[in-house]
Amino acid sequence: MRIYATLIALLLAASAHAAPPGSVDDMNQFMTEKGLLAKLDQVRESVSTTASDLVFTAMGFLGVPYRRGGNTAETGFDCSGFVRAMYHQTVGLILPRKAEQQAAATETIDRSELKPGDLVFFNTMRRTFSHVGIYIGEGKFIHSPKPGAEVRVESMSIAYWARRFDGARRVQTTPMSGAALQTLQGFQAVPPAAQ
Repeated sequence: MRIYATLIALLLAASAHAAPPGSVDDMNQFMTEKGLLAKLDQVRESVSTTASDLVFTAMGFLGVPYRRGGNTAETGFDCSGFVRAMYHQTVGLILPRKAEQQAAATETIDRSELKPGDLVFFNTMRRTFSHVGIYIGEGKFIHSPKPGAEVRVESMSIAYWARRFDGARRVQTTPMSGAALQTLQGFQAVPPAAQ
């Protein structure tokens, strides 16, 4: 799916720089005839739906108690167990178990690029990537914070979280080559039928 988006972006960029005036319509016609515009719309729809589903699913677990090492609603969740369960249930991906492993197995993005469904990491134990949550939009994230607490939504602008922000990551939900998957230790793709 990323290939289509990249291809279309390159075609549009090339046409914007090298095309004589009026040929943008020709490019749009060409892309329509080849079905590229429809594929781009499908990609946008799929990405948007997946992120919405992920956030919607995560919100359904508000109030589930924190439990160290927990990774189900029945036992409770710790931060990385919550993220792992949400991605497995919604996207069909099994992320690594620990927050720092999840950070290593995902794509680094700038904070300004955050979209719903991306991961946000914090330094809460005097080490990088010791806490993780799921970004839900508008500067907020959902997470399982600490013993005695429950899954909840918080603002990243609260002083505690703002001081401890470690970075943002994006989970690749498109198929990867075998070599790319091997570089992401602990990352597994689970076919929907196997769930």
